[in-house]
Amino acid sequence: MRRDVFQAIADPVRRDIIELVAQEPLTVNSVAEHFDISRPAISKHIRILNECGIIAINKKGRERFCQIQPANLIPAFMWMEKYRELWEDKLDSFENYLMKLQAKDNKDE
Repeated sequence: MRRDVFQAIADPVRRDIIELVAQEPLTVNSVAEHFDISRPAISKHIRILNECGIIAINKKGRERFCQIQPANLIPAFMWMEKYRELWEDKLDSFENYLMKLQAKDNKDE
């Protein structure tokens, strides 16, 4: 199954895993310690992140370290950035509208 970055970030547990390994490479067991779900469930989330290219798994001796691959998050960032600008414009417009209403209310008092 071909997975993409949007599928990876759709799940809140995977977003939390991304946040953890963005700070420093962690072993699979170290990642699992941060969650109240089973080790196999964490392994499945890590596998999906690996298939999407967001996390690389590097073996060092017997340990498997999860390391962030931030460049592979760029497509999601670019897509979200378009909508951030749109929502900022809408929120600015709404704020201006509220300020006009407040000014009108203050003038009417």
